[in-house]
Amino acid sequence: MQIRYFLALSLLPQLVLADETETVSNYSAQCVVVPPVKPYVPLYELNTAEDLARIYISSDRSEAQMGKQATFSGNVNFSQGGRNVAADEAILNQEAEELEANGNLVFQDEMFTVTAESLVAKMRSNSAVLSGAKYWLHGQQIHGDAETLEITQENNLLLAGTNFTTCPGEDPAWLLEADRIKIDSSDEWGEIWDAKIKIGGVPVMYVPYMTIPVSDKRKSGFLFPSFSTSTTNGVEVATPYYWNIAPEYDLTFTPNYMSARGLFTKTEFRYLAGEKQQGQLNLEYLANDDKLVGSPDRYLYHWEHSGAINKNWRVLANYTDVSDNNYFNDLSSDVQRATDNQLTRIGEVAYFEQNWDVSARVQDIKVLGEDEKPYQVMPQVTFNYRAPNYWHGIDFNFNSELTNFEHQDSEYSTATRLHLEPSISYPIHGPAGSLTSEVKLLQTNYWQDDRSNLSTTQLDDTVNRTLPQVRVHGQINFERFTDYFDSNYRQTLEPQFQYLYVGYEDQSDIGIYDTALLQEDYNGLFRERRFSGLDRIADANQFTLGLTTRMFNEQNREVFKFSLGQIIYLQDSRVGINDVNGTNDVFVQENTSNSAVAAELTTQLYSDWFFSGSIQYDAKESENKKSEVTVDYRPGENKLLQASYRYVPDLLNTNTNESVDIKQVGFRGAWPINDSLYLVGNWYYDLNESRAVETYTGFQYESCCWAVRLSYHYRIKTNYIDEDNPVQDTRELFESGFYLNFVIKGLGGSGPLGVSDMLDDGLFNYRKPLYLKN
Repeated sequence: MQIRYFLALSLLPQLVLADETETVSNYSAQCVVVPPVKPYVPLYELNTAEDLARIYISSDRSEAQMGKQATFSGNVNFSQGGRNVAADEAILNQEAEELEANGNLVFQDEMFTVTAESLVAKMRSNSAVLSGAKYWLHGQQIHGDAETLEITQENNLLLAGTNFTTCPGEDPAWLLEADRIKIDSSDEWGEIWDAKIKIGGVPVMYVPYMTIPVSDKRKSGFLFPSFSTSTTNGVEVATPYYWNIAPEYDLTFTPNYMSARGLFTKTEFRYLAGEKQQGQLNLEYLANDDKLVGSPDRYLYHWEHSGAINKNWRVLANYTDVSDNNYFNDLSSDVQRATDNQLTRIGEVAYFEQNWDVSARVQDIKVLGEDEKPYQVMPQVTFNYRAPNYWHGIDFNFNSELTNFEHQDSEYSTATRLHLEPSISYPIHGPAGSLTSEVKLLQTNYWQDDRSNLSTTQLDDTVNRTLPQVRVHGQINFERFTDYFDSNYRQTLEPQFQYLYVGYEDQSDIGIYDTALLQEDYNGLFRERRFSGLDRIADANQFTLGLTTRMFNEQNREVFKFSLGQIIYLQDSRVGINDVNGTNDVFVQENTSNSAVAAELTTQLYSDWFFSGSIQYDAKESENKKSEVTVDYRPGENKLLQASYRYVPDLLNTNTNESVDIKQVGFRGAWPINDSLYLVGNWYYDLNESRAVETYTGFQYESCCWAVRLSYHYRIKTNYIDEDNPVQDTRELFESGFYLNFVIKGLGGSGPLGVSDMLDDGLFNYRKPLYLKN
C-alpha cells in the first residue's frame, strides 16, 4: 500500500515554447481583484516623443512662482509620459524638476495602479517613490502593500517592507511577505528576497531568494521541490531546475531521490528548429535500483521530432528505449504511462505534390512483456499518384510500396516486398446519394529468405501474387421533417450497399510480416480488406447491406444515430492468417452464409441523459461476438454520472498466450457539492475474475487562492515477465495509495486542479458516449 503526500508550489511558469498558444486564465469572475479606483485612461495621445515629454496639470486652486515652484490643491491631476497622479495636494519644483504629492493619492500607468500616502517624482529621470503604498498589477491578480514603492525610469517596481497575494479580500487565504521585491516590467519577472509564505495567517515556509512570474514568460531557476512518501519508493524529494537557454531552447533537470531505490534523474530538452519544426529529448536514469535483486541500472531515452522543411518536405522521427519491461510500472516517467506497453521507433521523410507523393520510412516496434518481437521495416518506400477526373469522369490512382522486413533474431525469415496497386473508379455523387464503381489490380512480389528451423514449414524464395478486385458501393439519402414529443426534427434514412469481389490465390507460401485481423464493427463491414498489411489478402465474393438513420434538432445538432449492417457471403473465403506451408492450420470461415450483425446506437435519450451502445451478434450461432454499452447523465458542467459495460471474447493474453474473455462493468461520477467542493470517483469490476480492477475516489476543494485534493486509488498493476530482472514475486499484483495535492494559485504555472484531469486519471479514461458533430 502506498501513501503519498504532495506539496506543489511551482515558482516558474509552464514551459511554453515560442510557438505554443498562450495559457488562458482560469479564474472565475468573483475571484478577479480590481483596484478601488477608476480604470487607467491616458489623458492625451502618446504618439510622438513630444507627447511623452509633455506635462499636463489641472487642479481647483494653484499658486505659482515663475521658474521656481508651483503649488496645486483640490482635485489635482498630473500627467506625463503615460503616467497619471491624482492627489489632494501637489508641489512642483521646477528647478529640481520634482513633484511631491499627498492626500488621497493615486498613481496609474499602463502596468500599475498604486494608492499611497505620499509621492516624490523626478521628472528628469522619469522615476517616482511612493510611501505607504497599496499596489495592483493590471491584467494580473497580484496586489499587495509596501512601506516604500519605487517606480524606476525603466518602469520597474522596487518594493521594500512589502507583501503580495492573488487572493481577493482583506484577509487573503495566503500571503507572501518579503523584505524586498523587484518586478521587471520588460522581462515580466519578479525577484524576492527574505520571503515568508503565510497560509491562514500562519507562516509555513521561509525562502531566502526566489523568482516569480508576472506573465507567461519563461525564466531560468529552480522549481519548488516536491515531497512524497511511499512503501514502494520510500521518501522522495525532487527539486526540478528549469534552464531557459534561448527563445527556441529550454531544458528541465529533475533530480529525484528515492530512499528505497536511489537517485532517479530526469532531463527534458525541448527545441524549435525554424518556424515549422520542433522536438524534444528525454533522458532518465536510476543507478543501482536497490529495490530489485542485483541492483540493476535503469534508464530511458526518448527523442521525437516533427515538422515541415518547406511546403513540400515533411520529416518525422520518434525513438524510445528503456532498460527493462517494467520500467513504466515502477518509475514515474515523463514520456509514457504504466498502461503503455509499446515503444515505437519511426523515422520518415516525405515529399508532397498536388497529385503525387513519395515517402521513405524505417520502423521498429518494441512490445514490452512479449517474447515474440515484431518485424522491423528497414526501410519502406511508398509512391502514390492521384489523377481525379482523369478521363470523362473516371479517376485513376496508383499506389505502390517497396518494403524490406528484417528481424532482430537471426532464426526468423526476412523478406522484401514490392506491391503495385493501380485502380480506376467512376464516382457519381449527388444530393440524393452516391454510386462508386472501382476496379483494382493487386500485384505483389516477395523475395524471401527462409531461416526457420522448423522442418514442417517452408516459404518459397520468390512469390508472385496477382489478384483482381472489383468493388461497387452505393448510398441513397432520404430526408423528412417530423416531430416527436412536441419537438421538430429532421430525420434521414441512409441505406447503403456494397458488392466486393477479390480473386483467390493460395498464399500459404508467404510469411507473416505486418498483417493482423481487423476489427469487424459497423464501419468495418464496408472495408475492402479482412486483414491489415499485405501478407494476406482474403478472397471475397460478398454483398454488404447497411442502414443508418439520424435525427437533427432545430439547431441542426445530431441527437440520434442508429446503424445496422451485415455481410452476405456468396462464396466461402479460403485465406486465413495462419495458413503456412506444411502446417495443419486450415482457415474456416465462422459463418459461410453471413457475418455477424453489427449495430451501433448513440442518442440523447432525454434532456441530460445520453446513451451509446454497439454489438456484434452472430444470429445463426446465437452468440455475442462483442458488445459495449454506456449511459451518461450530464446535467451541467462538472456534473456526471456514468454506467458502462463491455464484453470482448477471445482476447489474447500476451503473458500466457491464451485467450480470455473480458466482462467488465464500471461506474464513474463527478458532482459538485457547492461552488468550491466536488467529488469524483470511479469503480470498475471484472465479472469473470469477481474482483475490482480499479477504484478511485476523491474530493477537491477549490477557492480563488488555493485548492486541495484528497484521493484514494486501488488498481491492478501490470507486471511483465522480464528476463533481465526476473523478480516477479516481489511485485505487487494490486497497487493502492492515498494522495494529497495542494496548490497555491498565483505562485507560478501550476494549473488549478480540475474535474477533467481527475476523470482522465487511472487505467480507464472518461470518454463522452455521444460526441455530437455534423
